[in-house]
Amino acid sequence: MTPSPDSVRTAAARIAAFVHRTPVLHSTLIDEWAGAHVLLKAEHLQRAGAFKYRGATNAVQSLAAQVATKGVAAHSSGNHAAALALAARTRGIPAHIVMPANVAPVKRAAVAAYGARIIECEPTEAARIETLRAVVAETGAVEIHPFDNDDVIAGAGTAALELLDEVPGLDAIVAPLGGGGLLSGTALAARSAGGGVVVWGAEPAGADDAARSLAAGRLIPQTDPRTICDGLLTSLAPRTFAIVSELTAGVIVIDDDATRAALHMLLTRTKQLIEPSAAIALAAVRAEPSLAGRRVGVVLSGGNVDPARLAELAPPT
Repeated sequence: MTPSPDSVRTAAARIAAFVHRTPVLHSTLIDEWAGAHVLLKAEHLQRAGAFKYRGATNAVQSLAAQVATKGVAAHSSGNHAAALALAARTRGIPAHIVMPANVAPVKRAAVAAYGARIIECEPTEAARIETLRAVVAETGAVEIHPFDNDDVIAGAGTAALELLDEVPGLDAIVAPLGGGGLLSGTALAARSAGGGVVVWGAEPAGADDAARSLAAGRLIPQTDPRTICDGLLTSLAPRTFAIVSELTAGVIVIDDDATRAALHMLLTRTKQLIEPSAAIALAAVRAEPSLAGRRVGVVLSGGNVDPARLAELAPPT
C-alpha cells in the first residue's frame, strides 16, 4: 500500500515547522446532541483555513530543489488552491493555479493574496484539465493533485495523528469524504498509531459515489453531485478508493438537513465558523448507531465559508 502508515509520521516531522498544531475542542452540549463524547479537531484554524495546507506543504517540501525551482501547479476552485499557493510562497517557489472563470471572488482573492499566478478557464472539468496540462507544459511546474497524491494524503493524515496523540483512548474518528485524501490519511494515521481506532467517512447523500463504490466493490464516478457541502463534490481516485476500502469501517451517508443542523450546533455552541463540508462529520456521529456513547474524534476539515451564506445554511424550522 502507498502511502504507508509510517509516511504520515514522516510527513508530521517534515511539516511541523510550517503548520499550526490545531486545538481540540469539546462541548458538553454537543456531546448531548450527538449522543457521544465528541472531540473536535479544529482544522478550520489551520493556515489557509483548512486541513489542505498540511498535504500541500508536505508535497511542496518533499520536492527536490532542482524540481521545485520550476514551481507547482494545480486546478482548483477551493481550499487546495489557497493551500498550495501558500505552501509554494513559504518555500519561495512559483505556484500556477488554474481556476474556473465563475469561481467565487473571495476564493480567487485568497489565492491571489498568497502570490500565486491565476490562470482562468471555462467552468468545466475538461477545460480545467486541459488548461492545467498546457500550464505544466509551458512552465515545467509539478502538478500537485488535491488528493490523488501520496504526499498530500500523508500530510492530510497528520491532523488525525495529532488528535490521537493529544486524546488517548478514542474509539473512533470521523472525517469528511470527497475525493478521499483526508479520510485516507486519517485511516493511515490510525493504523500507524495502533490501538484499534475505527475510522469512518462522512459523505453527502447528494454526492455519495464513495458509498456506492464501496457497496459495488469498484469505482463509480460522481455524475451530478448536489449538496451544500461544496468541498465534497469530487469522486474517489483509485488510490484513495483502495485505502478507504481496506482501512475504514465504511461511509456514513448524511442528507443536507442533518448537516445544516450540525453546522448550527457548531456555530452556536462552539462559536466557531465552520463550513458545511466539515460539519457533516459531526452529523455522522449522531447518525451512526455504533458510535452512540463512544469517544469519537471529529476532524473539522475547514472553515472557508462566506459569512453571507450562513443565513441560507440555517437548519429547517
